[in-house]
Amino acid sequence: MKRCFLHFVANEETIRILTQQNELEHHTTMKQFICQHRKIVQYFGYLLLPIAGFWLILLAMPAQANCEGCLCPGDPCRLCPLPAMESDTVRSDEPEICARIRARVAPTSAQPGANDYFPSLDQSVAACVGEGGDVIRNRRRSEEFPSRFYCKPPAPVITR
Repeated sequence: MKRCFLHFVANEETIRILTQQNELEHHTTMKQFICQHRKIVQYFGYLLLPIAGFWLILLAMPAQANCEGCLCPGDPCRLCPLPAMESDTVRSDEPEICARIRARVAPTSAQPGANDYFPSLDQSVAACVGEGGDVIRNRRRSEEFPSRFYCKPPAPVITR
């Protein structure tokens, strides 16, 4: 039988006193009672964890459904992939900054990770920042956003 650790520890003197008073049986019964309740609390913890996890998932679902930011379907920020690839087609509604980056840094055919890819990426990032854009790292690539980095065009400044 497994031993159940109690919140208190009986020293030898306590056990001797309980034995003398014939209350050792009561003490043993109390230990079994506490052990049984401790198991119930432990099983409750096993049940509580999945319920809390499911509840958190339900809370997160609306946040995923309402995509915010630039890497959302429909390309709300009109991002430019960095570096420009030779296989990419030029969009008709491409922002001016994308055309200027493409003019300063020739599109590359090198795949990410190749030696020729990194100098092109560095030059594209420098051109984006030099034109006033922001560089966005894409950690979750998809069909619509396959590149690792994008240039976000600067927001137009509205003057009165």
